[in-house]
This record gives sequence, structure tokens and C-alpha cells, in this order.
Amino acid sequence: MSAVLDTNAETTTTHLLQGRDEVLHISGLHAWYGESHILHDVNLTVYRGEVITLLGRNGAGRTTALRAIMGLTGTRKGSIRIAGTEAISLPTYKIPHLGVGYCPEERGIFSSLSTEENLMLPPLLSGGARGMSVDEIYEMFPNLRERRHSQGTRLSGGEQQMLAVARILRTGARILLLDEISEGLAPVIVQTLARMILTLKAKGYTIIMVEQNFRFAAPLADRFYVMEHGQIVEQFPAGQLQEKMPVLNELLGV
Repeated sequence: MSAVLDTNAETTTTHLLQGRDEVLHISGLHAWYGESHILHDVNLTVYRGEVITLLGRNGAGRTTALRAIMGLTGTRKGSIRIAGTEAISLPTYKIPHLGVGYCPEERGIFSSLSTEENLMLPPLLSGGARGMSVDEIYEMFPNLRERRHSQGTRLSGGEQQMLAVARILRTGARILLLDEISEGLAPVIVQTLARMILTLKAKGYTIIMVEQNFRFAAPLADRFYVMEHGQIVEQFPAGQLQEKMPVLNELLGV
């Protein structure tokens, strides 16, 4: 499969999105871990209020793409514009102040703290939107209210995942980077996370997901980008999903 985008799909997608605000524009992005060149000329645009899913096999560069946005890789070259601000040369600690929150695959909660202590810890982003209150978080995730005094080590995997996302929502971030949030979780928890994504989309949040669980991601996404060998090789809107299934079967084996 050639690493050349379907230009007809790209043109159609661009036409459909004309007039919407760009919140993330990546152009010519290259990223390295040490001497390993992982991302190769990645180009990606995300509009306000969209849910975007990055598809690809393990090792395709999807997680590295999220980490590169946050400045968590080694060397980066190219352009990453977040809400109109060039972020490629910014230190990592300044990037969340542009309204971006990252939920890594390993979740990264403070296991020695209680649920509520984890929620009270993140600072609000200067100049950003108001973060969700603890009460709003508990309304979205009733499980966390029930477990608000429980230490992180005592939470189930699903509860830890909810808490990891909830901490980002407390900061006021409006662009959420979510890495494999459904991985290894019970179906009932996966359904809760799906409802969460739809609720956040309705509130105007922008979400970029890396997902291996195609059944989880497919009904939620507005558009799909497919990565292979550190490059974007396909992009298309949700309305073209069925006609793109032969290509996805070839690229992903789904």
C-alpha cells in the first residue's frame, strides 16, 4: 500500500469542514526517540468539536504522534500549531497551557492518593476555559463519587481510567489526547467511556483518540486517520467508513 493519501477523500473532507475552526494543525512533522526516526512527514488537521481516531497497527506511530504534540518525544521537526500558536519549540510544561490534555495508556494516576485527592491536585490552566468541578466530574462518573475516598491502588482498571480522564477535565483543557482508553476494560466500562466521549463532544470538546478497539472507536469518530510506518496513509470522514473497509482490512487486519 502506497503512503499516498486518497486525494478524492481528502478533498471531500476539506470541503465538508470549510468554515470550522482549526484547533490543531500538524505539518511536516518528524519525531525521533534518540536516533530512531519514528514519525515521517506527518500532516494532520483537527477542527473544534471533532472526535478524531488514529488507526494503525502496533508500532505504526500513533502514540508517538500524541506524545510529539505534547513535546514528550526526543527531537521534533516540522510544525505543530495548537489554537493558532506554534508549539514545536515550546517546552513540554507550556503545552498544556494551550488547552491540551494528555491521557497516556498507562493512565498515570497517583496511586497513593485517594480519588478525590487526585481530582483536587491538577492546577487550572492559566487563560484557559474553566475546568469541570468535582461535582460535575462525579455526575459524569458516578463510580468515582462512590470511590472518592478510595486509594488509587484500590480502584479497578476501569475506575483508574475514568479518574485519569477526569483529572484532565479538571484543568480546563478543551483538546483531549486519549491513548487506548478502552484497552483491557470490561464492556460495561467501555460503554461508560463511549457515553463520556459523546457527552464531551456535545459540550464542544475536541478529542483525538488512539484506539486498537475498532468497535469502540468507529461509532464515535467524525474522521479517521490511518498510520503506517510513521506516516498518515489514509484519511476519511465517518460517512465513508463502509467503502473504506477493504482498505482498512488490508492496513489493519480488522
